[in-house]
Amino acid sequence: MLTRRLLLSNAMAMAAASSATAQSRRTAIVPFEHSAFPYDGPVPDTGKPFLDVTKDGKRGHTSPRGGVYFTEPTYSDRRTLLHIGSGFRGSSQSALVVFFHGNTATLSREVVARQRIVAQFDASGIDGVLVAPQLAVNALDSSGGRFWENGFFASYLNEAAQKLGQLGGAGAGVFQRMPVIVTAYSGGYNPAIFALLNGGAASRVRGVILFDALFGELPRYAQWVASSGNRAFFVSAYGPSSRNENMSLRATLSSRGIGVQDGAPPQLSGGGVWFVDAKGAAHNDFMTRAWVANPFRDMLARIK
Repeated sequence: MLTRRLLLSNAMAMAAASSATAQSRRTAIVPFEHSAFPYDGPVPDTGKPFLDVTKDGKRGHTSPRGGVYFTEPTYSDRRTLLHIGSGFRGSSQSALVVFFHGNTATLSREVVARQRIVAQFDASGIDGVLVAPQLAVNALDSSGGRFWENGFFASYLNEAAQKLGQLGGAGAGVFQRMPVIVTAYSGGYNPAIFALLNGGAASRVRGVILFDALFGELPRYAQWVASSGNRAFFVSAYGPSSRNENMSLRATLSSRGIGVQDGAPPQLSGGGVWFVDAKGAAHNDFMTRAWVANPFRDMLARIK
């Protein structure tokens, strides 16, 4: 009996190690030419310079919540997380999912390790690939950087296709044709909406999923939902932190004659607008515990 248990334990350990190794071959964090930062342009709406502070020869930005952050190390990380999903088939049904992370995050520590975004992606069974740009590093700042620029999102997606082709050992063509799903957590709402409205890739976007992320830009989100029609779905899941903003957007859309539904959609395909109340879910843990455990996995599994 003991021998059998040892053999079973060893087999399970080997299987886990094999799975981790396979995932590592499909996952990379690599520098991009088209990265959110560095950025040296104006702030949308205000027109003020993003880099508005100079001290001891260093340039920085004044974040409304976090105070002054300098280009090093906050606005200099050019990397993007790339992952080819375990369910990826490279078919006409494959999707490219973009994830915009929240504040005080790094790709390796927060997105991969704590929020388990890559693991949730694979567990969903989705036929697709995942890309997640590094935004402001470990900072209380939701700035979109170069995602504020007209046409930048399309250029970013094109470079992502090239890098995914290298990672997968295939050409970039299949990745350049994929429909796009935009997802965002917390402060990721800001680069997400500018990518959607001004990014130059509107014809590829088939849906948006927000995870306790609707903290601003409500008029722009209302504009995008109204313009997307039946071409793309919109889902906003929320806890106490963003409840008021979600209720405000819901009321705005309803007043414009746009049908909205409550609760998680049974299936995501085509158009439709849903608001998902996660009740008392804590904001900091929203990506792992919300209306369900592992909500990123749950939502992606609904995409058909």
